[in-house]
Amino acid sequence: MALGKSGSSGVIVVWFRQDLRLHDHEPLTQALAAARQSGSLLIPFYSWDPRQHGTTSFGFPKTGAFRAQFCRESLAALRQSLHNLGSDLVIRVGKPEETLPALAQELSRPLTAVYAHATVTAEELRVEENLRQHLAGIPLFLYPGHSLYHPEDLPFAIRQLPPVFTRFRQRLETAGIRPRPPLPPPAALPPLPPLDPGSLPSLESPPLRDPRSMHTFTGGEAAGLARLQEYIWDRDCLKTYKLTRNGMLHTDDSSKFSPWLALGCLSPRQVYAEVRRYEQERICNDSTAWLIFELLWRDYFYFLAAQQGNTLFRPSGIRGIPIPWQQDWERFELWCRGQTGFPLVDANMQELAATGFMSNRGRQNVASFLTKNLGIDWRMGAEWFESLLIDYDVCSNWGNWNYTAGVGNDARGFRYFNIPKQSRDYDPQGDYLRHWLPVLARIPGDKIHEPYRLTQAEQQAYGVRLGVDYPRPIVDLEKSVQHQERLYQAAVGSRQ
Repeated sequence: MALGKSGSSGVIVVWFRQDLRLHDHEPLTQALAAARQSGSLLIPFYSWDPRQHGTTSFGFPKTGAFRAQFCRESLAALRQSLHNLGSDLVIRVGKPEETLPALAQELSRPLTAVYAHATVTAEELRVEENLRQHLAGIPLFLYPGHSLYHPEDLPFAIRQLPPVFTRFRQRLETAGIRPRPPLPPPAALPPLPPLDPGSLPSLESPPLRDPRSMHTFTGGEAAGLARLQEYIWDRDCLKTYKLTRNGMLHTDDSSKFSPWLALGCLSPRQVYAEVRRYEQERICNDSTAWLIFELLWRDYFYFLAAQQGNTLFRPSGIRGIPIPWQQDWERFELWCRGQTGFPLVDANMQELAATGFMSNRGRQNVASFLTKNLGIDWRMGAEWFESLLIDYDVCSNWGNWNYTAGVGNDARGFRYFNIPKQSRDYDPQGDYLRHWLPVLARIPGDKIHEPYRLTQAEQQAYGVRLGVDYPRPIVDLEKSVQHQERLYQAAVGSRQ
């Protein structure tokens, strides 16, 4: 293996991970500068890690078809962007700690450095450590790049992260710290040495687009930047974001930036910069502030994961509350399939299964139902989301599930979502329910939110038979919440 040699120019690798973009990419910027200074070759590299396409601890596919397809599209887009700049993307299938050092065997010059974005969660950190060992002394330079705020700019150390989000936001505001401006993409890149760039990974079962899907998510930096332009500038949706963000049916109800942010096709600093420019050129209001607020929540979960480590993934969560969670697979599978008898839950879960996406409002409700009504182990829900979501982000997903399950950073104690009220508040005409649950489409007005209250005559009139065409409720909402609250309070009391 041709390892790095002191004083010799060689090959510098930019290892792409969850950062499939060219804009605001510090590893690429630094690696390009180092390559030009040393006369080294520069190789953009991606390893399709089979571990990310295995199974979760509860046996679900770790990366579902929709996210795998989105990732493949993003790789194709990154390769094209690199072609346009005179380079290419080298792709290998295998563990990065094995495929990346193996590049040295294919080259006539030594591998001298690897540049990449840093991560904060256990599986990814393990890959970094394994890679360091396999590089055998070749430097691995890691840079923050997932968050809006650079960790070095925070007014506190990560270990001193405030215990609740509001204090985190207030500390940033008091300190008057602004995110760093996004870095520009390179204007040109050096060509690759003679080397097989490799093929895009093939998918065993590419997903089919469900005709009911209201949203189109195409992977890649260009598609992410196009969505940014479309939502903020072309359709001028940002000015009403706070009013529409809880909508569940239409594409422009919310920004839908999350898939591109999750895979790093969009930098949060780029989004922030566009919002600030919009405030200067068009309008600054509660809606523009709220989108930045959402980016701050994303940051908080990222820094929380860095602070808490593996406590984020234990059943008692980061607060260590020993709630006696159940692993009731029969009810869990009904939840997964959207067959609980509660339309708001069922419509959202069926949308997730059919498209790989669900609104934030939907996620909060189905997670609350799983934990506060069914009392099922929240980690099962978190892994199901990990498997299916096209915009899965380990920090946001597990941080949100901690929060909703009542074992995360929330000082307000036992909290749950009143499913029928949420349905009426955020889908008052029942349009979302009728779209995803056509069996209920003939139920008029307000009655669609609680079909289990229909009389026999009403069921006949509206063409829906409870227990036949649509399931009866699998749990009593009020009694189940009361039961779970007693368990929660007992668990909290046992820690005192």
